[in-house]
Amino acid sequence: MLQGKWLPIVLLVLLGLLQYRLWFGKNSIPDYFSRKQEVQTQALQNANLAQRNALLKADINDLKIGLEAIEERARNELGLIKKGETFYRILPADSK
Repeated sequence: MLQGKWLPIVLLVLLGLLQYRLWFGKNSIPDYFSRKQEVQTQALQNANLAQRNALLKADINDLKIGLEAIEERARNELGLIKKGETFYRILPADSK
């Protein structure tokens, strides 16, 4: 008679322990959702960095291959002016 009463109690205690691990233990459901969010954030950062890397690779290839890219960069960043050229800078009206 006692054996029949203890079996459901023992099973409920075991079920409670398993549920505790599922909800609060290591690798629990809240941990899963937290990791899932971290993975999504990291994937977005990786996509942004991959796009930036592609632009940098294209820039490097332009600098390796063409003199026009080097000349354009020198004009924009260093203010290069060739012999015989006249440089005009037009300022916006509100910059006075």
